[in-house]
Amino acid sequence: MLRLIQRAIFWLLFTLAALGGVEGAAAKDLPVAITFGLMADGKEVGCGAPLANLGGGHLQAKLREARFYVYGVKLIDAKGTRTPVALTQNEWQYGDVALLDFKDARGGNAPCTESNPAKNARISGTAPRHAYVGLEFSVGAPVETIVDGKPVSINHSNVETAPPPLDIAGMAWNWQAGRRFLVFEVDTPSPIIKADGSKTRTWTVHLGSTGCKGNPATGEIVSCAHENRFTVAFDHFDPKTQRVEFDLARLFESSDLLVDKGGAVGCMSGLDDPECPAIFAALGLNLTGAEGTGEAGKQTKPGVSPVFKSGPAKVAGGKQ
Repeated sequence: MLRLIQRAIFWLLFTLAALGGVEGAAAKDLPVAITFGLMADGKEVGCGAPLANLGGGHLQAKLREARFYVYGVKLIDAKGTRTPVALTQNEWQYGDVALLDFKDARGGNAPCTESNPAKNARISGTAPRHAYVGLEFSVGAPVETIVDGKPVSINHSNVETAPPPLDIAGMAWNWQAGRRFLVFEVDTPSPIIKADGSKTRTWTVHLGSTGCKGNPATGEIVSCAHENRFTVAFDHFDPKTQRVEFDLARLFESSDLLVDKGGAVGCMSGLDDPECPAIFAALGLNLTGAEGTGEAGKQTKPGVSPVFKSGPAKVAGGKQ
């Protein structure tokens, strides 16, 4: 009996020590929360806020969709060392992938405020406690991510069986083309005239990998000629006082939103789509490149995308 009591006391003390070690390790982790904002004409335009001065014609438009995937979130220290952020696993984050969605969850027409937030405009997680000065992340759905120590297919996984936030049909193309990395859609104040003379009202930007081969349903490895992913890096960024801003006006700055000269209405990443060169330039991507160079679908300048910038955590006209 005495031996049993001694053994019980030993395991109790061992368990308490182990828990203390876990808590001590957890205490060393730094909570990370990175806020994103959607801007146009110097104002926050997420949720149902009207869009002003959009495109080459400075149009008044209405936001239909605004969302994109990010992955590979890292904090940068003064020496330039990148440290991955371990994302909290929830309905908006899986593995190292997160979905940002700037539409009003209630479908209203009011701008974003603290009482009327966007569906999801924040990334959360932890990183080893350290002094960081900058931020880096990539836009797109990666080929795969690591979950519980194992690689999991992301871009070419089945949207019908994938976990959130990879289960959204509106962010998926056909099976081989994978997912839409970035989706922006705006309704114009007057009809868009297409090349064949027909009319429509929604101008779209859908970014994703193209030129893909291989059928994952049969176990084939999928490869894409144009990956169309890009990275954004800020050498100086403080999540406590700053946020990442996507400039919608910059995205459409060189586009005529009332005319479509061919292909899909707007730009759906087509190499021969007349509307895509301006959109890809705004994102910081090469739509095409000299044959044999491999430049097509690659970032023009590493870490730089003209549509992204850092800004104050709160701006006039709306709080995040």
